[in-house]
This record gives sequence, C-alpha cells and structure tokens, in this order.
Amino acid sequence: MPADPAADVSPTPAPTAHLADPIALDRYPIADLATTAAQALVADCRRQLAADGCVVLEGFVRPEARAALAAESARLAPRAHFNSTETNPYNSAGDPTLPPTHPRNIFGRRDNGFVAGDRIPAETLVRRLYHDTRLQRFVAACVGVETIHEYADPLAGLVINVLRPGCQHPWHYDTNEFIVSLMTRRADGGGRFEYCPGIRAPGDENEAAVGAVLHGDRTPVRSLDLRVGDLQIFHGRYALHRVAPVEGERERHTLILGYATEPGVVGRAARTRAIFGRVTQAHLDAERSRVRADTLAD
Repeated sequence: MPADPAADVSPTPAPTAHLADPIALDRYPIADLATTAAQALVADCRRQLAADGCVVLEGFVRPEARAALAAESARLAPRAHFNSTETNPYNSAGDPTLPPTHPRNIFGRRDNGFVAGDRIPAETLVRRLYHDTRLQRFVAACVGVETIHEYADPLAGLVINVLRPGCQHPWHYDTNEFIVSLMTRRADGGGRFEYCPGIRAPGDENEAAVGAVLHGDRTPVRSLDLRVGDLQIFHGRYALHRVAPVEGERERHTLILGYATEPGVVGRAARTRAIFGRVTQAHLDAERSRVRADTLAD
C-alpha cells in the first residue's frame, strides 16, 4: 500500500485542544468494544500477536492528528537526551566467563535520544493519546488482559524516541512484556524495524538462536517499514529487535506509550540513567524491591 502523502509533513503545531478525535474510528471502531466490528478487530489483533508477536494498525490516527502529532514531536525533539554507547541485547555488562561469541559478549552501537515523559506537557495531543481510556481498553483486549496500567515511571511512561541521521538501536529486548508505539516522523531512508518473534520465552533465553542472529543469520528476522500514523503493539520482551541505522537528513520520531499488566511499573535505575541521563527517587525506591518473575535477563 503506498504511503499517505500527508503522513510525513511537519507543519506548524496546531492547537490540539480543539482538534477532533485523533483516532480513525471509522476504520478502528474501538470506542465500544462490545460491538461486533470491535470484537472482530480485537480477535484479528490477538491472532496476529499469537502468531507473530506483533500487530501494526495502519492509519490508526486520522490525517489531521498525524500532522499535529508530527508537529508536536518535532517541537519536543530538541528536549531529547542523547546517548551513544555499546550494549548487548540484555543491556548488561559482558561476562568474561563465557566465550567472546556468546550473546552476552556481543555488543552493538546504540545511538539515540529520548524525550522523557516529564518533559512532555500535559496539554499536548501526544499525552492526550497516551491517556485515552479507549485506547487502553483496546490494547488490554488485544494482549488478553482485563486492564492495563500506565507506567508509574515518571520518565519512561510516555516518551518520544528521536533517531538522528546515522543513529540506530541495536538488537535488544524490552523490559516490559509488550510495548505500544506510534510513528510520527519517518526518516529519509533506513530506520527499518526488524524483529525475531518469540526467539526466547520465560525461563528459556535460547542463546544459540540469539547468537546466530547476532552473527548474521537472517532466517528468523522480519522487517517492517512503519509509516506515520501506524500504531504498533509488540511483544518486545520475547522478541529480539532493533532499528536499523537512519539514513538521509531527516530525523525519525516515534511515540512510545508505556503500559503494563501490573500497576506501579518503574524502570531499572541503571537502564534509566543510560537512556535519560538521570534517575528519580521513584527509580531508587523501586530498585530495592525488584524481582523478575520470568527469570529472563533485562
């Protein structure tokens, strides 16, 4: 399907307080999940997530809202904290007791920026979409839980990922079971989202398969060319994934909407500091009582 020519514009920010409903309800009838159409949509999303760990809802946001979200992201992008570091898929230190070819000892360059949630104003359309209870109920239904919760993390609940030309996010896992994202600006080239669905599972790191991908095996790799206005629900806790290097002169912007199946989710202090350049008292407090039930490495 050809890209919408209106999707990648970055106009002057519109006054979002008067903007009509941003969600394309004619295409995605999520306002009432009891309807036949909504139930069919949810069922289709659940089938895709079960089979592939990923579902992309093309044109989830109406064209007018895409333009406003693009403008907001562009306006907020200079607030991003950028970092450049070497990281393995687990965002951990290497292990000298393991061979250098082991996944824990294979590092890739991570160059990207994040606008933290506490730097995204309350009146923005970006935040209005994040707090939309219709979206939250829909996502909960898609991932098969009764309720999802906004992150308690004051920095990582809602963020804008900013990839400048040449930036990339190497192979990694997410700390949460699923992530919801929405592209607001495409790069001129590159920046493709690549993933290996279900390459690991609770209690099973499947290090041999992970190592093969890190050494160039493309057999399990799938690739997506996301467009502005596309909503993605993705099981990033179990799927190794990356964003390929951005090419050209144009930044790549993506909203990351942090929801969890349990209340009170706060990111790890070390990873938070690496991403945002700082931590809050909430991160320090959470670190004292953190336990991972799935035994997987972060």
